[in-house]
Amino acid sequence: ITAFLDAGQDNLTPLGRLEKYAFSENVFNRQIVARGLLDVLREFSDNENDFISVMETVARMSEDGEPTVRAELMEQVPNIAMFLHESQPNFPAAFSRYLVPIVVHYLTDPNNQVRKTSQAALLVLLEQGLICKGDMETKVCPVLLDLTEPSSDDDYKIEAVAIMCKLVTMLSKETVEQLLERFCELCSDARLFQVRKVCAANFGEFCSIVGRDATEKLLMSKFFDLCSDSLWGIRKACADCFMIVSNSTSPEVRRTKLSPLFSSLISDQSRWVRQAAFQSLGRFISTFANPSSTGLYFKEDERSRPYCWEEQEERSRPYYGRSTPSLESMSRGNSGSDSTHTPPQNQHEGQALNNNNLPPTNNKNKETEQTDQNFNSFLYWRPPLVDISQELEMLKDQGPRTRTEGEKEEEEVVVSSLDPATCSQIQKVLDCLQSHMDDPDVQAQVQVLSAALKAAQLESQSEEEGESESQSEEEGESETAAMAMIVTSLNHSCPPPSLLQNVIPQQLLDQYLSMTDPAQAQTVDTEIAKHCAFSLPGVALTLGRQNWHCLKDTYETLATDVQWKVRRTLAFSIHDLALILGDQLTAADLVPIFNGFLKDLDEVRIGVLKHLYDFLKLLHAENRREYLYQLQEFMVTDNSRNWRFRYQLAEQLILIMELYSHDDVYNYLRQIALTLCSDKVSEVRWISYQLVGTPFLGLNFSNELIARFCHCPKWVGRQAFAFICQVRTHIEDCMPMDQFAQHLLPSLLSLSLDPVANVRVLVAKALRQSVMEKGKDWALLSTQEYGSCMRCFMLLRKSRME
Repeated sequence: ITAFLDAGQDNLTPLGRLEKYAFSENVFNRQIVARGLLDVLREFSDNENDFISVMETVARMSEDGEPTVRAELMEQVPNIAMFLHESQPNFPAAFSRYLVPIVVHYLTDPNNQVRKTSQAALLVLLEQGLICKGDMETKVCPVLLDLTEPSSDDDYKIEAVAIMCKLVTMLSKETVEQLLERFCELCSDARLFQVRKVCAANFGEFCSIVGRDATEKLLMSKFFDLCSDSLWGIRKACADCFMIVSNSTSPEVRRTKLSPLFSSLISDQSRWVRQAAFQSLGRFISTFANPSSTGLYFKEDERSRPYCWEEQEERSRPYYGRSTPSLESMSRGNSGSDSTHTPPQNQHEGQALNNNNLPPTNNKNKETEQTDQNFNSFLYWRPPLVDISQELEMLKDQGPRTRTEGEKEEEEVVVSSLDPATCSQIQKVLDCLQSHMDDPDVQAQVQVLSAALKAAQLESQSEEEGESESQSEEEGESETAAMAMIVTSLNHSCPPPSLLQNVIPQQLLDQYLSMTDPAQAQTVDTEIAKHCAFSLPGVALTLGRQNWHCLKDTYETLATDVQWKVRRTLAFSIHDLALILGDQLTAADLVPIFNGFLKDLDEVRIGVLKHLYDFLKLLHAENRREYLYQLQEFMVTDNSRNWRFRYQLAEQLILIMELYSHDDVYNYLRQIALTLCSDKVSEVRWISYQLVGTPFLGLNFSNELIARFCHCPKWVGRQAFAFICQVRTHIEDCMPMDQFAQHLLPSLLSLSLDPVANVRVLVAKALRQSVMEKGKDWALLSTQEYGSCMRCFMLLRKSRME
């Protein structure tokens, strides 16, 4: 472009020549000018009058009749805007005055390419923060509102909805509220399904920005409509954003309204909707977590979809905005006692019982929760039992009668079916109901269950004491019938007590546990087990360690899944789960699975290896020491070319050494470290040099380093010794200067005359770091040692200059 501005055959000024080519009849000339506008502005930025003339020329060029010229011009707008932003003190209003109107105008351009270019440019400008709030509210938003009017052209309307939904994550809350009314109208657009689909896909962003009140008052009804839309693509989009919507609602709305709505998506007639719902199930469950006990929170100013639980070799795993919780701040509970099956009086009491970091529970709040007529926690941790009180009354009124042989045999089977395990089950259910005795329905259930339990106790007592047969027959008819009804009720309407909890709706937990069912893989998604494994740490953190019994069997099923991708997912997160469960449950339930992963495929073992230190540090010292014998197994891989596996092992050993005593490190880890130092791959060797340079190997290891590396016939070994010396002096408190001077410095000085330049370079770096940069330690060196260091250093410096 500067060639166009240079003096040529004509006598025009540079500005005149720019005018000539900018409005030339040759389209190619106009395209060249549009493509080189940034260079033109830089040429004329020294003179304000010339700069303004160029900007006016740009404004006139934006009205060019050729679409390719307009598209070229719009592609340069973000770069020009950044240049103007950097030069804003000189040209404060140039961008707002000249370029923003062009961007806004091109949003309604008749050419599709120009419109797409302007939309992309607008997003870039917003991401870079180059458009001020005033321009957004007075210039951009009004155009978007006009384009989304019911009478607007269909193509313009669909594109405007898409750009509006993308802009919403970059706007302030006040600006979004201005667009909220129009967004609600668009969600109900009955004519264009594309509009509803875009709204559904971006529904979560609107909810997260406008906040809880606006979400529940204005958006929730629209979300229900979209979740029941006739097109499966719209319902699937709702399932994808369900977690973000849930985070923008109150716990009561989440439990009473969104939970049944999500269950409808889980059972949707479309396989693709069910697939998306199951993939979002774990994330939705995580929204029921108590932030004070789990460390989970949601940032209201989040401008991108937060998630969580990405597999750690690909993405970070902070759940949604997850902070790392301490062991004291996590939910506590005795996982082995029967008390874990008894739900607390409110949904968060289980997490707060033994939490020293939380304030004591307010009794007034408990009373308020129990007397709230709009919420009954009993209805959510288990389905209600069948009311059979009327049947019992009818049996009492009928009195004794003669029984047939068939009836006697049937009753004997029923009585025998009520074994001690069933009695214990009834007693546990009774214990669970004691905290809900204010509810008349619960009182009726307690009476029925108490009668059944008493009948069983009387039956066993009569057998022991040998009571008369006539008395047993009189009491047996009504009692046996009651027991039959109770057993039927327990078998058909109440999940096993081992799966009961009150943190999340029981139906959600049942649906999550069903993800390991092989039938789901055939009817929903072949990857459903992997999604279950992927979200399990988040679900476990939400339920708390006191409810681990609900997930234990599912976790064991996933750990033995035939798909290695499922086991790999668990391997990458087992250290997170160990942190959630604590040392006792980890030792009992996770260590056996961890040991199985150590013998699995390399694709699974890498997940364990990558977080080996994180897992081992959570174990007790005696359990941790058992793995000293197994670390050598990581040196053997299915594919010898998989050098990254050995690299990861070296990285983990650097951290693991601090978990063991010096004797254990020397006896068990020293040989692994030396083997890695001789690896065929350079990257593995260099990370291993840092491993042998750590202080945990002790002074006895220095002689072995000298013999193996300093006197190595290969120059790479001698170079490695210089690097190890550099590492040992770099790490604080690794080796005091007097010990370094006594054990390693003489051998290091001997390499200053090495014939290989690469060795001498590292020797110079080690000497500079160990002696020159640690002046406070000079006094620890003898005069002869210090003089030798200076001579070697000057000699190396001289050879380097040559």
